[in-house]
Amino acid sequence: MKTITLLVPVYNEESVLPQLFKRLDEFTKNTPNYQFEFLFINDGSTDKSFSIIAEQSKKDSRISYINLSRNFGKEIAMIAGIDHVKSDALVIIDADLQDPPELIQEMISYWEDGYDDVYARRNNRQRRNLASKKKTSQWYYRILQKSTNIPIQVDTGDFRLLDRRCIEALQKFRESQRNTKAIFSWIGYKKKEIFYNRDPRLAGQTKWNYRKLLNLAIDGITSFTTAPLRMATIFGFIISFIAFVWIIYLLVRPLFGVSTGAGYSSLMAVILFLGGVQLLSLGIIGEYVGRIFIETKNRPLYLIEEYHAGNIKKTRR
Repeated sequence: MKTITLLVPVYNEESVLPQLFKRLDEFTKNTPNYQFEFLFINDGSTDKSFSIIAEQSKKDSRISYINLSRNFGKEIAMIAGIDHVKSDALVIIDADLQDPPELIQEMISYWEDGYDDVYARRNNRQRRNLASKKKTSQWYYRILQKSTNIPIQVDTGDFRLLDRRCIEALQKFRESQRNTKAIFSWIGYKKKEIFYNRDPRLAGQTKWNYRKLLNLAIDGITSFTTAPLRMATIFGFIISFIAFVWIIYLLVRPLFGVSTGAGYSSLMAVILFLGGVQLLSLGIIGEYVGRIFIETKNRPLYLIEEYHAGNIKKTRR
């Protein structure tokens, strides 16, 4: 019997956990030919999420959990779980039940057909601010696609099934500034796309505000491409060339009797513009240097306060 781990990152989801347990139990009853583990990663929740998970683990031997020492963020919580997966396959699913567990059956069928990464692509997003988030998401993926030679998956989240060799590949990525969605594309292997309609949250509020989404986008771009540095170089060359031509023009035009004039306003505009370009270029360079600085410290990605292993058996591979 093959083993499958359902990895669930959790951060302040006490209101939805009872329904999640119920849905997962119903799903596994309808999928009897596999041994399942429910691996919960408590990412420093400040509510009763961890105590609910720990209590449920006493009733359900399939439940394992990792209680991180503090909130490290979802990206780190996922790699903490991936590091502890021992099964033949892994399914990453959010705790808020926007990703339906019933779709995992279709993922498993494609996995059995030989696919290593079966990922779910959203048909819609039932959110109030649908238009703005959808448009910014399109811009982000378009920029990322054009700035890297890696085929980035569009309109996909973390909801996917990964074969054992994908799990072992992901365990080799140890950078602290992570964008797992781009890493999924980077590792390659045989992929299969399926479509689904994402459900609204059953309770609580989304943890992803615009600030966190912007940080994730910057991490994705700076982790997988040096295009911003190249753009800064090209832009600087263009500005320097224009400035050189302008200087030649200023030197030549008095020979034709054209007065140079005071030009204080235009001079200030040029100075401010060039200063802005320099600061922007320094900021781009600083983003990369800052990441080098963080990575050279070789700090652990996460610290575990408590770990409980369920009854999952180690994979036969």
